[in-house]
Amino acid sequence: MPTTPARSDWRGKYALGLIFIDWIVGLAAASAALALRFRGSNTDTFLLDYRLLTLVFPLPWIAVLALNRAYESRHLFVGTDEYARVVRSGLGLTAVLAIISFSFDLRLARGYVIIAVPMATVVDVAARYVFRQLLHRSWSRGDRLHRVILVGHAKAVAEMSRRMRHESHHGLGIVGACLPPGTHSEPVNGLPPIYGNFDQVAAAVIEAGADTVVVLSCPEIDGAELRRLAWQLERDEIDLIVASTLVDVAGDRTTIRPVDGLPMLHVEHPRLKGSARLVKNAFDRVGAFLLLLMLSPLLLVVALLVRFGAGGRGPAIFRQERVGKDGRPFVLYKFRTMVVNAEARLQELRNLNDSDGELFKMRSDPRVTPVGRWLRRLSLDELPQLMNVLKGDMSLVGPRPPLAREVAGYPDDMRRRLVVKPGLTGLWQVSGRSDLSWEESIRLDLTYVENWSLAMDVAILARTVSAVVRSSGAY
Repeated sequence: MPTTPARSDWRGKYALGLIFIDWIVGLAAASAALALRFRGSNTDTFLLDYRLLTLVFPLPWIAVLALNRAYESRHLFVGTDEYARVVRSGLGLTAVLAIISFSFDLRLARGYVIIAVPMATVVDVAARYVFRQLLHRSWSRGDRLHRVILVGHAKAVAEMSRRMRHESHHGLGIVGACLPPGTHSEPVNGLPPIYGNFDQVAAAVIEAGADTVVVLSCPEIDGAELRRLAWQLERDEIDLIVASTLVDVAGDRTTIRPVDGLPMLHVEHPRLKGSARLVKNAFDRVGAFLLLLMLSPLLLVVALLVRFGAGGRGPAIFRQERVGKDGRPFVLYKFRTMVVNAEARLQELRNLNDSDGELFKMRSDPRVTPVGRWLRRLSLDELPQLMNVLKGDMSLVGPRPPLAREVAGYPDDMRRRLVVKPGLTGLWQVSGRSDLSWEESIRLDLTYVENWSLAMDVAILARTVSAVVRSSGAY
């Protein structure tokens, strides 16, 4: 069985891998700055100083990353906090170099700094993202997972187990559970192996070879009981995680504020208005314009294929009314992927719906044309929605644009997804698209609404490329 030292070993190797990556990135960025800034220069003495600076540059780069805690495990593996710390490190290093240059009158070449530091920042974010994806792939294969004991009531344990099985990018492998006394025989589906009750957690950790304990919300485990459990686990350096009752609230919206020794969890409101939204709107419009400009030849070719393709001659663009922000209807544009009379034939196929919700989805829909099937697999049919983004009806990233009949059946909670613009892509697309259940797709949309940030948008756009290449859930 895996042991705690093995767990710590891979974490240590991961951190060492990041240090090596940062050293390579720092050296490469400084070398590029040297080559670009002093191209054609013949002052050997002057260049010697900058060659030495280039060799030394990775050291302050790694130091400022360490000061920004970019190597601490709690900021790595998942989320965007790691990347934000790299960006802050770049800004911090720029400020430090400016202060040192001014204080000691070093006259450091501004062009060198302007090239080296931003390049190191951008390339380091990309390199760390790739390195993390390699870790996520190993997690999806079941390697290097944290071995977790869940502590809580049977239904909560089963629900947490289900959610963790569905999402493989958290690195947590459930190996067992501890339930309240007298509940071992509860008929709950999806329970992992039971290792005892709340008084036997420490023994369960040893028996299961676990390295992490996750305590779910339950009244039996109060502050004093949780403290005693932490004392029992600290001897073997077992991680203790307390799962909040807050559903799908991102960490940057929560702050722990101690009040007379009692930790109070303060929850910020979602950033749905103000300057952040103005930045998002500008990002959407500029991004859509640039993408339309770059993809215009591809759009023309696809339009001709749809217009004159075999099995489905007709208009290239399919127009459909969808519901946008605050429930306002708008006309959505897509490349037509079905035969012209597809809507008229929908009723005869209703009983073959592969979706468990309001949305009709069918894996082998006979209405889809040969060209349309290819467009759907590569998600090229969605590209005309860039016009919707440019018009302001949609965002590049957001909830899936719903039909009016879907919205009519929404309970109150689901209407929350209408407070933002729908998106060309979103969490629903990068997490499986049509393979998701109706409930799971709605949960992901609500998660996006509650936790939006520009960093999240950028991360989703990056993951969209991978999702399109995999074609998972595209039909």
